[in-house]
Amino acid sequence: MSRFGKRILTLSILAFILLIGLLTKTIAQNGEEVRISPKAVVEQTVGLTDITIEYSRPGVKGRTIWGGLVPYNVVWRAGANEATKFTFEKEVKINGKKLTSGSYSFFAIPTKNSWIIIFNKVADQWGAFEYNDTEDALRIEVEPEENDDSWEEWLAYSFTKTSDKTAVVRLEWERLKVPFTVEVGI
Repeated sequence: MSRFGKRILTLSILAFILLIGLLTKTIAQNGEEVRISPKAVVEQTVGLTDITIEYSRPGVKGRTIWGGLVPYNVVWRAGANEATKFTFEKEVKINGKKLTSGSYSFFAIPTKNSWIIIFNKVADQWGAFEYNDTEDALRIEVEPEENDDSWEEWLAYSFTKTSDKTAVVRLEWERLKVPFTVEVGI
């Protein structure tokens, strides 16, 4: 085979490999598809109470989030894929209102000036498609905070421990933070 023929063959093989790579889905080693919005878990012990948040992290990716991808005045799963899930090992108070121990799906109804956050008794739900407000265990109105100094490309939940009995939970995405307080009996 001539030198020119070998180059053509090599380029053809490389083009074929590239084409196959573009046409196939990205697959993890266990055979599942890689999620565009990866799963995350955040845990915090407050007093003697363990709190866990399980969620998926969508990215901004140049999109308009508030009033766009996440419409105002509509129930939102507060994440991506499955509804965000909070688990409280013991009874807590959310912004001063009691919530019994257990697992809850977490939803929000955002507006420009205030949000309603919702803990729903049906803990395992896909999105908000089957959300039923008769299953709500707790609804609270909270104030979102604009943050012009910081940008959060990927939705994130965080804890800030403020005392032995309390912590502030924050949903953070784009330039917005939505905080609420969790209080435990120790």
